[in-house]
Amino acid sequence: MTSRGFATIENEWITLKDGTRLAARIWMPDGAEEDPVPAVFEFLPYRKRDGTCLRDESTYPVFAAAGIAGVRVDIRGSGESGGVIDGEYTESELANACELIAWIAAQPWSNGSVGMMGISWGGFNSLQVAALRPPALKAVISIASTVDRYNDDIHYKNGCHLSAQLSWAATMLGYQSRPPDPALVGERWKEMWLERLAGEPFFMEEWLTHQRRDDFWRHGSISEDFSSVEIPALVIAGWADGYRNTPLMAVEGLGHKAKALIGPWVHKYPHFAWPKPRTDFHGEAIAWWNKWLRGEDNGIDTLPQARAYILDAIRPAPRRDSDPGFWVAKDVWSPPQMQCFYVEQFGKLTEGMPIPHAPEHPVYLRSPLDTGTASGEYFTLKPDAEMAIDQRSDDAGSLIFDTMPLAGDYDYLGRPVLTLALRSRTAGGNLCARLVDVHPDGTATRVAFGVVNLTHRDGNADPKPLIPGEKVSIRLVLDACGYRFRK
Repeated sequence: MTSRGFATIENEWITLKDGTRLAARIWMPDGAEEDPVPAVFEFLPYRKRDGTCLRDESTYPVFAAAGIAGVRVDIRGSGESGGVIDGEYTESELANACELIAWIAAQPWSNGSVGMMGISWGGFNSLQVAALRPPALKAVISIASTVDRYNDDIHYKNGCHLSAQLSWAATMLGYQSRPPDPALVGERWKEMWLERLAGEPFFMEEWLTHQRRDDFWRHGSISEDFSSVEIPALVIAGWADGYRNTPLMAVEGLGHKAKALIGPWVHKYPHFAWPKPRTDFHGEAIAWWNKWLRGEDNGIDTLPQARAYILDAIRPAPRRDSDPGFWVAKDVWSPPQMQCFYVEQFGKLTEGMPIPHAPEHPVYLRSPLDTGTASGEYFTLKPDAEMAIDQRSDDAGSLIFDTMPLAGDYDYLGRPVLTLALRSRTAGGNLCARLVDVHPDGTATRVAFGVVNLTHRDGNADPKPLIPGEKVSIRLVLDACGYRFRK
């Protein structure tokens, strides 16, 4: 493909219908006025001028050289955009996004077709805006995002509080409290800054008032109605990140409209993420946009529905620059066939199904409160201790059920499921389960994990306390994994 010249418009003001001015940075291919081009839109609160500028420069010039305009807009109250932010993925934010898509499509340099893209916040709102069906939006690429805001974000997981909720609320407060750049907004910078400081919410306060799965979380969760998304979606994530469930959930819910790609990566774009191997994100994204925004018959729509990197008996390390493994693909994704194990009377994990009506052999658990400190962070930015480390310290505070040494190699792709019966001495409690690869020298690699607040055992909308001493059955779906256990 011939590389095309382009110009960078450092700041373009876009005025919304309510009079608010939003700030955009645009990468414009040469000759677009005479030969209109498609555009890719990204909508974030992370400050285009001094926040995501380096990351943006890694991608949008490549798109522009391929004849695709890039439009990076700061959400209201962020960067140089006017107004005050009102929360995460609010009706106002999504309505603004639809209005911006219409504005892009109406420009003389636009061919009328718009794609939406982003990682994390931008990946979230790409899927959410797709569900609103703005006419000019033809396809999305969503990276490190979620289809279920309650169970697969940094807030709650099956009713358990995640520590990332506090750290992320503090981070957002820091972002939103910065002033706009006087070089762009002029003398109004201080007035705009004081308006933000007076009006910005502390997100954590709102999140804590919604500890159950209610309408607050259903809003923006496309898993509530996958049929609302009618356009193609390329959904990408990494096993080392907290958003590892989304690609497979997306293809299960969206069917042929979605493609899933899962690598070994932390919370980064896959062309510069760790651990390696990386992927040619630029090449794949350009082909995706050319197919759905230009109508180019390039075969991108015939890719397998699910592609995943299978981690090959990896080991925790102070830093993981590269993870051994191999890629697999499934033309059509379907939930995998389960391989079953049960705990026999002496505590060994044994392949097969338990004997019906076998006598109980109770075991007891009351983990120390520091159990779980080997878990790493929810969304990982570096391939070091932010990732799950050697699990032996957590094993010391846990009930452990080991298999015998494996007779062969076992490959898994999907979400493990744990079923068990328990009695509690109290009306509530949290349960965490981990699937661990124990290497011959004893090093323990976390492969998958799941948590549940036991009062949420029957659902997250209407928690019910446990009855002390009464046996209950628990079914816990762990996070997705792609892993080879070696002989």
